[in-house]
Amino acid sequence: MSDSEDMTEFASIVERIERGEVPIKNIERELICPICKELFTHPLILPCQHSVCHKCVRELLQLNHEDSFDAGSECSLPGSPRSRVPSPSMERLDRLVRSGGSRGSISSPGWRRGSVTPRVTTIACPGCQHDIDLGERGISMLFRNFTLENIVERYRQAARAAVAIMCNICKPPQLQEATKSCMDCKASYCNECFKLHHPWGTPKAQHEYVGPTTNFRPKVLMCPEHEMEKVNMYCEVCRRPVCHLCKLGGSHANHKVTSMGSAYKILKEKLAKSIHYLISKEDQVRTQITDLEQLISHTEENGQLAERRANEHFERLFETLQERKSEMLRSIEQSRSRRLNQLKGQVEEYQGMLENSGLVGYAQEVLKETDQSCFVQTAKQLHVRIQKATESLRTFHPAADPCFDEFVLDTSREETLLKEMCFGGVPDPPLIDLSHSRVYNEASITWRLSDDHLPTDHHVLEYRRLSGPSQSPSQEDGEDSGVWRATDRVYGPSTVVCDLEADSLYSFRVRSCRNSMFSPYSPEVSLHTPPSPALGFLFSDKCGFSTERLILNKRRDTVESVAGMAYLLAAERVQTGSYIGLDYIIGDTGISQGRHYWAFKVEPYSYMVKVGVASDSKLIEWFHNPRDTSSPRYDHDSGHDSGSEDTCYELSQPFTLLTLGMGKLFIPKASSSASGSTANAASGDPGNRVLPMPQRLGVCLDYDACRVYFYDADTMRCLYERQVDCSGTMYPAFGLMGSGKVQLEEFITAKRLAF
Repeated sequence: MSDSEDMTEFASIVERIERGEVPIKNIERELICPICKELFTHPLILPCQHSVCHKCVRELLQLNHEDSFDAGSECSLPGSPRSRVPSPSMERLDRLVRSGGSRGSISSPGWRRGSVTPRVTTIACPGCQHDIDLGERGISMLFRNFTLENIVERYRQAARAAVAIMCNICKPPQLQEATKSCMDCKASYCNECFKLHHPWGTPKAQHEYVGPTTNFRPKVLMCPEHEMEKVNMYCEVCRRPVCHLCKLGGSHANHKVTSMGSAYKILKEKLAKSIHYLISKEDQVRTQITDLEQLISHTEENGQLAERRANEHFERLFETLQERKSEMLRSIEQSRSRRLNQLKGQVEEYQGMLENSGLVGYAQEVLKETDQSCFVQTAKQLHVRIQKATESLRTFHPAADPCFDEFVLDTSREETLLKEMCFGGVPDPPLIDLSHSRVYNEASITWRLSDDHLPTDHHVLEYRRLSGPSQSPSQEDGEDSGVWRATDRVYGPSTVVCDLEADSLYSFRVRSCRNSMFSPYSPEVSLHTPPSPALGFLFSDKCGFSTERLILNKRRDTVESVAGMAYLLAAERVQTGSYIGLDYIIGDTGISQGRHYWAFKVEPYSYMVKVGVASDSKLIEWFHNPRDTSSPRYDHDSGHDSGSEDTCYELSQPFTLLTLGMGKLFIPKASSSASGSTANAASGDPGNRVLPMPQRLGVCLDYDACRVYFYDADTMRCLYERQVDCSGTMYPAFGLMGSGKVQLEEFITAKRLAF
């Protein structure tokens, strides 16, 4: 499609939107209040740009203040509608009010007028879950969303197309259907009544009229903070309309604003282009909807299949348990019967030992035999039986053990296994958090889990070396390159990897384990180690430290520059020209040999900060010969194009300082930079020597080679390097002017703080 055709179609879409020809019957979900779940009624725009019904915001505030001691609160009045009629959405509102917790906060704190206690006006946005503080003005600070209100009204009209809007002037029985609605008169008219009440040549003929509607909005949007002022500007920071008083001395005084016409044009073009893009991708959207419907079908089928398989697995477990149960009960029954038979036989045997019964009675009858031969024939066997009975009487033992301990089961291990059975599937993979991960001689790697993850048993971090200066091509294909090494089990969200090679690229990945099931690996993250071991130091509070203009925290790892009284006093001596005054602070550890690296962060709002290295002799000159106001030509690295400094700039100096400020990094003129592109920039237009300030800056001093390097500490890209005179002891040096803040990396200060 050509550009002209594209613009024509774009203009057509804009016209369709303006005429209201875009169908709205399928957009009901966009017109539902997230609290009451009904069509919006007088929607208000919250500072987070979400809309909520006016009545819902009032209910949220009333719920938030129902325990207040302020007698003037509406909810405390016994006759108020709020106290008489409970809201159908009370439970949901109550949850929203109490769902603050760890969410972010928008706007500023407010106080109730006329109250001796602080007023809490914070509500939870149901759309983004941020806490919205309405401040002192409460609901009155919020704009009505008239655009959304109009769309809701058009939707209602489309829904009740069969119910016509009648003329407000006609009287029955000649009542006519309305054809127009006047936004100024806030009434609907038929054609005859409209002509009668809006005659030509009168001011009413200039009234704004629309199609029949019951929604009459104000013609002009007024500022909620300055009720008599019309909004005529748009604040790009707060993303809301403001009036000229808000910009002159109100809460938007320092914000970037644009004219309402410009904002209207820009936002309308953006919205129309976005709609045009979506309409042009309608086939793609329908294809994706079809794919999603297929996924829904597959999800339903796979869920049912998984349910059947789970039932089968548990049925097999139940069958196995039932079999083992039946077998065990059968064994217990057999053992019980056998023991009972043995014990009953023993009882009968002992009963035979009683007089006139059993064996004893039989022996008594045998003793009555008088025939000797017959007696001897019977008495021999009987005597053996009597002796056995006598022996068993002396050594009594039950024929069977009544205890069934051998059938007592210890199922604790099996119960533990059953309880530990994982039905949540494979754990979700963690993600390495680059904002909290750092690499020096050691790597401190931090990761995070998904918000709805189940508890994990442990994590395993793996790493490998991808490249390094000491690797030969043969080594890159050997064991040292490309082979993943795993750490021990980690039971938290971070770990430290030791003994990494300097100036090498490493890749890291992590995975979680739950019930012996491992998650997929996280996406690999590549981090570059510094070119040399890290130097541990803190800011020195002894040498040249200005307590008047520099604030050093207790840990001595952060220094902040503030404008002091000395600047005001020096202003009397400053009449013309450009002057600067730097407050210097150094590290408490010096360097006299080897290569050393350190990293730090300069806050983007800092006016001017110089960072680098300086020798002890230069520091003595700076600290013992201070210049409250110095000429820009004083330092070779001042960044000014005076010309005199260029004659000796390339000579080796006992210091090197790089200038940062206002979110920028300045490459010195005629410098020896690390890359060709930077060298070209340094020798060309001065504007090309300005780079965006890195989030973290690294400095590497090679004392033996007498060179200093400046790096982007996140990517380890060398931004600038030059010769430096290392004849004495070198110290990390920092100079601040105006407002500014420098914070050392935690790894740089860790050893010193521990010591």
